[in-house]
Formats: sequence, structure tokens, C-alpha cells
Amino acid sequence: MINTPLRKPPTGWNTWNTRSMLSHVLMPEQFAIHLGIKSYHSGECLREVVVTTKKEAARVKPGPHAYDGSFTSLEVEWDGVQIRVETATKDNHWFAVVTPLNNQLKTACLTIEVGVLWGAEGSTRRTGDTLMVKNTQSSVAVATSATLREEPVTEILGPYLMVPLDGLVCIATDKQQLPQTEAIVNSVKNSYLAARKHGDAKTQELYDAMQICLAWDTIYDPFMQRVISPVNRRWNCQHGGWVLFDWDTYFAAWMAGMENKDLAYANAIAITELVTDRGFIPCMTRANGLTTEDRSQPPVGAITIKALCDMFHETILAETLFDILLGWNRWWSQNRDWDGYLCWGSNPYEPNVGHILETVVCNTRFASMLESGLDNSPMYKEVAYDKERNLMALADVGLMSFYVADCKALIELAKQIGRHDVIEELQERCAKYAENLQNLWCEETGLFLNKRMDNGAFEHRLSPTFFYPLLAGVPTSEQAERMINEHFFNPDEFWGEWILPSIARNDPMYPEQNYWRGRIWAPQNFLVYLGLRNYDLPEARKALVKKSEALLLKEWRAHGHVHENYNGDTGDGCGSEKDNSDPFYHWGGLLALVSIMENEYKA
Repeated sequence: MINTPLRKPPTGWNTWNTRSMLSHVLMPEQFAIHLGIKSYHSGECLREVVVTTKKEAARVKPGPHAYDGSFTSLEVEWDGVQIRVETATKDNHWFAVVTPLNNQLKTACLTIEVGVLWGAEGSTRRTGDTLMVKNTQSSVAVATSATLREEPVTEILGPYLMVPLDGLVCIATDKQQLPQTEAIVNSVKNSYLAARKHGDAKTQELYDAMQICLAWDTIYDPFMQRVISPVNRRWNCQHGGWVLFDWDTYFAAWMAGMENKDLAYANAIAITELVTDRGFIPCMTRANGLTTEDRSQPPVGAITIKALCDMFHETILAETLFDILLGWNRWWSQNRDWDGYLCWGSNPYEPNVGHILETVVCNTRFASMLESGLDNSPMYKEVAYDKERNLMALADVGLMSFYVADCKALIELAKQIGRHDVIEELQERCAKYAENLQNLWCEETGLFLNKRMDNGAFEHRLSPTFFYPLLAGVPTSEQAERMINEHFFNPDEFWGEWILPSIARNDPMYPEQNYWRGRIWAPQNFLVYLGLRNYDLPEARKALVKKSEALLLKEWRAHGHVHENYNGDTGDGCGSEKDNSDPFYHWGGLLALVSIMENEYKA
């Protein structure tokens, strides 16, 4: 791990436990209070809650969540039971108000458990109407205002309280203030909401969608003892505790930077310190030890770190991470270069845990597609793979653009932190790949196109990645105007009520609307927006901002969802038959960030 004072240890009550949004944990003690529901319709207990669209699971509508856990709110519907749970902290005590929102034939119950998480020292017990959790240094007592219902509940293994949901239920770790719990929660709630005012009502909604999703997705990582924001809790629960993806986590840092520097820095450091021995940031790392040591993912680290340094008018984050980012930059040119062009790839390695990604997928075309981040994009469907070079036989416009932008960001950071010894090296690579990216311009098409390395032919399956040269600042003004006028605003390709589809609308695979085959992804909108800022293209920029806002708010207003991806025809996130759009995936918030950055730019 990177040893840096920028890493702040978590303290206080918060939803640190990835297993459930109804679990509140006190750090550093690792004492937990878990809330759940006992239903008499099914006779079962709901003990873990995450946002999902699975029919048998609880439906969750996340509400406000202060980054520091001082206030949280959400609604849960499960097995005919509906409740609202609001929590607050005051003077290191935790308070909760649970409000039933409907009635059942036989009234359901709220379950209250306590525990000590992640192997920490401590014990729990019940004494009468109080739950106690303690270690040798401290203790927490949990009491409720409601009348207890004594009933064995086999799903719960430790001490618990159970109370009927026939009225307001108050819970507190301070028994003396238990009668004031509702007033305390409302006071903290009102103060928190009053303090987070961002422009007009729509701007506030956009901030809320981005921040609320990111706050609920932020957890404590007991493996490496740090705070991180994985893409969502469902992924974590299915994959051993947490999963960190390369570009997803850098984007999480960028979004957190709008309101919380500590969380922004924590995520930037967390993903960067996962650098492999080969010198690159891996595509994916899981808590169970699986790291994709064969491949990386889009290099957005340096542009993110530069953005954060600009936000906070300091360079300490760049000073901390620069050498790793520089090594990653070198790795691309050393391992993904084919005759001066960059191609996605996958290098074989000895498996660590025996996962299929290590034993079967590695050093294949599919693995190199995964490195692109566009897992099943039609762009790569017919492309050959060279097992000797460990590369897909395709000069990739998106990767070339990322790389030039990465070089430029590192050059600026090097100047700011006094690393003049590497500037010339970076400038040489930047110039080399910028020149070769320009060679991918197709005058006939009016767009930069991927080129087959095995036969020299341009590939004409069109993706928003073909706008990424704007991010690198490579196109001339005339080229940029053609790209936008002939393709961005072309209704047969990318223009429409909802934009930008991940493959052109006239592509044979667009109707599938399956993942990167036609669905709309927030990071592509965000990256194209960053590129548009480099050019005088006001109409395209305005359109992308407005349509990104509308896309996010559609599902946010209806369900409180921030989706992994959206339907290119309807703008819906939910309703995918293939269940491949997670409903609470934080990079969907980049659709809000586009608007927030635009408003700040105008100001």
C-alpha cells in the first residue's frame, strides 16, 4: 500500500458494511447495528439489503446520504412490507427512525441485531430490552422505544431485538436521549439538506443523483483497511467483498471531488496502488486475490489526477502518484505498440487463484476486448488476434486518444511538481502517437477510424470512441467540425432523443441493445464532453449536456436509480431482458457531472 498522509482512516458511524445498506458500523471499533424485516407472509427474514432489479429481492429507493454518515435515508419494499429508515449521528451516538409505510394482515416486525465485524475483537449480548456490543476499550448499548415481540428467529444467530412495525420505531445508542430520537433525526436531516444547496432545482437533482449513489456505494475495505467506492454493493457481495475496476474507480474519484476531497483522494490512491509488478493498473482487482495481470483498462488516471489537482489547487496527489502513472504510461508503449500504433491486448501469466479469466480467457481476443472496457462492442467482432504479439490486430482510435491525453496530462503534472527529467521523454511519445493517430483520419468518411493491422483496411463500425481524438486535441478545427456535423448530429448514427449510443444506430448489432451493443454509457458521454471542451463546438456541447441531464433524471425521478447503462431508443435503464444494467452503478453519475462541469465553466 502507498504510505501517505492523504489516506484518512474511517471514523464514526456510517454504512461501511458492503453487505447491507441497513447495516451501520462504528469505526474504528467495527461495531455494527443491522436492521432487517421479519415477514409473516413468507415467514422469512430480510437481513441484507442492496439495490438490485431481481424480482425476489427487496426494492430499495435510496435517499440522501451524507458522505460522513451523519444522515442517511432510504425506503425498502419487500414481501408486502414497506418501510422508511432514517438515521443520524450526534456526539458519536447513532439514532434511527423507522416508519412503516403500509399495513399487513399480520404485522411484520423490525429486527435489530448487533455484531463485531471483520474479525475485530469484541463480544455481543442481550440484557433485557438492550443489546450490547463491546471490546476492552469501549462499548455500545442499543435500545428501542417500541414494545418487544419475543419470538425465535432461526435466521439470526446472535443477539437481537424484534419489534412490530405497527407504528414509528425509534432506536438509539444513547438510552437517555431515546425519547428525543425523532427530533434529533429530523434536526440533523434538516441541517444536512439545508447545507447542500446547488443552484436551481434541476441542478440540485443532478448533484443528488451523483452524490447519493456514490455515498451509498462507498464502503470500508477490511482487507486493506481503507475507504473505497466500488461500482456497487451487489458486485461486492458476489465477488468476495469488493471489486475495483480501473477507469470506474478513477471516475469515482473525479465525481467525489465535486464535494469531498478526502474521498476523491482515497479512491484515486486505492486504484493506483493496485499497480501490478509489470507496471500497469489492472483492469480488475477483487478482494479474493484475483487480479487481471494480463491486461489493463483505458488509461484515464493522469487526466483524473490532473483534474483533482486543478480542483483543489494543490499538487500533493500528483506528487504521491506520479511515478506509478509514469510507469503505466511507459507500459502502454512497451506492451501495446504495433508498428507505432496502439492496440488492446492481453499478456499471459501464471494464474493466482485459478479463475477462468486467468486460465481460459487470458491472451485471447475477448481478453483484449475486456481491456478496452467495451466488453462486447461490435467494433471488435471480426478482428483477428495475434497470440505472438499478445495484441488485437487493430490500431484503436480510442486507445490512441487516451494515450495522447495521458501523455499531455503527465507533462503538465511533471511541470507542476518539478519532474523536468521526464518531460522530453513524454513529449516524444506524445508526438509519436499523436502523429499516428492523425494517420487514422479517413478523409472520405470524415472521421478517425480503427485500422486493421493485418490488412491495413479501415474498420467502419462506428463508436463514440471515434470522437475521443477531441479529448487528445489531435483533430484540426476542420476535422472536428466534420466529425460533429457528419456523425454526431447524424440521426442514422449517433443523434437522437437519447445519446450517445455505444455503436451507431445503423449498425446491424444496434437493435440488440445488449451492453455495448447500442446502449448508452455515461463514461462515453463524459469523455466526448471533455473532448468538446477543447474545441469551439458550442451546439454539440450544449446538446450533449442537455441530453445527458435528461437521460439521468428519467430513471432517477422514477426509481431513484443511477444506471450502469441505458437503452439507446427509450432512455430506460430498467427493463433489460438480459439484466445487464445495474440500477445503482456510480459511473452513471457522470451524466450529472457533465452538466455540473458545464455550469461551473459558464460561471
